[in-house]
Amino acid sequence: MKFIALLFTVFISLQTFGQEKFPDGTPIPDWFRQNNIVNIETLGGKYRITDYGAVNDSTLLQTEKIQAVIDLASQKGGGVIIIPKGTFLSGSLFFKPRTHLYLEEGAMLKGSDDISNFAIVDTRIEGQSLKYFAALVNADRVDGFTISGKGTINGNGERYWKSFWLRRKVIPKCTNMDELRPRLIYISNSNDVQLSGVHFINSPFWTTHIYRCNNVKLLGLHIFAPSAPVKAPSSDAVDLDVCKNVLIKNCYMSVNDDAVALKGGKGPWADKDPNNGGNSNIIIEDCTYGFCHSGLTFGSESVYNRNIILRRCKISNASRLLWLKMRPDTPQHYEYILVEDITGSAKSFLYIKPWTQFFDLKGRKDMPMSYSNNVTMRNIDFKCDVFFNVSRSDQYQLKDFTFENLNIRAKDGKCDKEIISNFKWDKVKVNN
Repeated sequence: MKFIALLFTVFISLQTFGQEKFPDGTPIPDWFRQNNIVNIETLGGKYRITDYGAVNDSTLLQTEKIQAVIDLASQKGGGVIIIPKGTFLSGSLFFKPRTHLYLEEGAMLKGSDDISNFAIVDTRIEGQSLKYFAALVNADRVDGFTISGKGTINGNGERYWKSFWLRRKVIPKCTNMDELRPRLIYISNSNDVQLSGVHFINSPFWTTHIYRCNNVKLLGLHIFAPSAPVKAPSSDAVDLDVCKNVLIKNCYMSVNDDAVALKGGKGPWADKDPNNGGNSNIIIEDCTYGFCHSGLTFGSESVYNRNIILRRCKISNASRLLWLKMRPDTPQHYEYILVEDITGSAKSFLYIKPWTQFFDLKGRKDMPMSYSNNVTMRNIDFKCDVFFNVSRSDQYQLKDFTFENLNIRAKDGKCDKEIISNFKWDKVKVNN
């Protein structure tokens, strides 16, 4: 018995020793390794929209008919709303508890380019809780919500993009929200969410916005918005806003803004607002990036982020690999960040500077202090224009950074190590 007990103890110890950990040392749960795609056969009845009056017509607005199918499924206890092969034009749709969305191969749910087809609702955008336009696909308090299949959700954003840039020419300081436009996907206050396999393209605004959700998986998505010939402004691939336990895996992301952005609130008292909060236990892995402003961005509307991992990704044609946006008008804390096993290229390897766009202290006399600590970048083979694009500031403190096993080919390889307190280097090679 003692021998068996000893073997059991050794087995448990080996398991514990071999278990992956978040940057702060806490174990990564097995949930992050259980990535089976949802089987719609397990989700209840199937509701094919063409069986309820919807028709394949890219010019005919069918919001009411599609919403009626969602409502019917909900009334009958839930089920899967199926978009068949073809193109179906719609305004804002609202999924209910126990309903799901499935797009067959060749199916396209296409957003209207008329903003009046999108409801004005209480929502969340750019770190604020306010009334604004609903997304094309909305799910609030829908635990277990899924979007799956091999089809496409197309935001049809070109008219919105052109209008935005025209407005900027006339009113250079107009905000992102001044040009009225919808997001593509907005999921809020929901747990155990999975988005898989689908193409999310041409969003008028943010592409995938997740707010106050726990246990979210984005698996094998293709997320795209163009940088030419018309730039798709503010078309972030994924915006995580006050979320815990999120896995983004095997996705392709190429957008005319940040690929993955961590949100949570903005303003001089953002940390006191109950609608705001932090993101924690986020893993982005095995993804491929095309053009984007940054592979991983903290901010610009962000308060607190902890245990964030970006790993095993290929990045090309990005503006930045890691970007910490430090807002002088917002108290921020970014800690326990790991970027590892990355290959590719960007204009800047690490980018940390004050972010002053739309700066507003709202009457606060002192400027809130921000912090970033315990940031590790390791096992990276990368080409960039600027290796260390980091500015000194009285507004924030940077400490406990580690660069390890880096092979960097940079046009500008200079690094002012004095900007960061306790900055450790090990096996760092920078070729100018």
